[in-house]
Amino acid sequence: MSVQSRVKKSADNFLKYLIRDYQIYLILLPSLAVVFIFCYMPMYGVLIGFKDFKLKDGILGSAWVGFEHFGRFLTMGQFYKLVRNTFSISLYSFAVGFPLPIVLALMLNECQYPKFKKTVQMISYAPHFISTVVICGMVLLFTNRSGGMINNIIEAFGGERINFMIEPGWFQTIYVFSGLWQSIGFSSIIYIAALSGIDMQLIEASVLDGANRLQKIWHVDIPSILPTIIILMIFNAGSLLSVGHEKIYLLQNDLNMETSDVISTYVYRVGLVDAQFSYTTAIGLFNSLVNLVMLAVVNRTARALSGTSLW
Repeated sequence: MSVQSRVKKSADNFLKYLIRDYQIYLILLPSLAVVFIFCYMPMYGVLIGFKDFKLKDGILGSAWVGFEHFGRFLTMGQFYKLVRNTFSISLYSFAVGFPLPIVLALMLNECQYPKFKKTVQMISYAPHFISTVVICGMVLLFTNRSGGMINNIIEAFGGERINFMIEPGWFQTIYVFSGLWQSIGFSSIIYIAALSGIDMQLIEASVLDGANRLQKIWHVDIPSILPTIIILMIFNAGSLLSVGHEKIYLLQNDLNMETSDVISTYVYRVGLVDAQFSYTTAIGLFNSLVNLVMLAVVNRTARALSGTSLW
């Protein structure tokens, strides 16, 4: 069959399915319109990164400068510090925040007391619905040197009070573990859902074979939810450099900038405060390209090792 024949056959089949299931496609249409309008139409704005953008000239009327802004970012003095801090916080967050929701889901799945299980779920889910501003306010209160709860506990055990928020070495730990507290319960939901879909015959067979709880978790539960774990790991790898600026900016001060200043906070300061739109658009595009490369590498590695991947 020729290429033209195959294309014509595929078009005819698509048209047939479109006519047959038009109600489903009509339901899908608003979602596709939202994605197209808010995700695809603004993409032409990346041209700003290659131009000397002037508001009065518009995007198309501004002068073309090529890769000048990319070169400026890659050669500036703060480049190494920004990339180092961004990778450090991302990897730290991934190392702590990715496996622990899985552990929580496995523990809740094994819990035999429904009331206790629901109580733990409610307590662990609740911080997710608290705004970032409130979370940062609570963190500042908890870590306060004079009357913070953490320093009170340290002093009660004979230690000395620490001014956590002005110590650069403590910033990333505070950021990561406060984020873990906020997200661990909500992040475990998808794993709990995956665990609830495990075939009961596998669990019954493991019990008949004499497996204890740990053996059942290791040989039945984890292998059953492994595809879910891998897919979410690939998604996390695709946002390695996408550390949000909101929480960091709220916890940041002049004394912890050495470890708290990341690409997103730099873009906020230079792009919105100093109005250097072309320069920061180039930085954002660089960030996205690195994330795309990381996503492709991890996806390919996952497909080679486990057979599970996004594409």
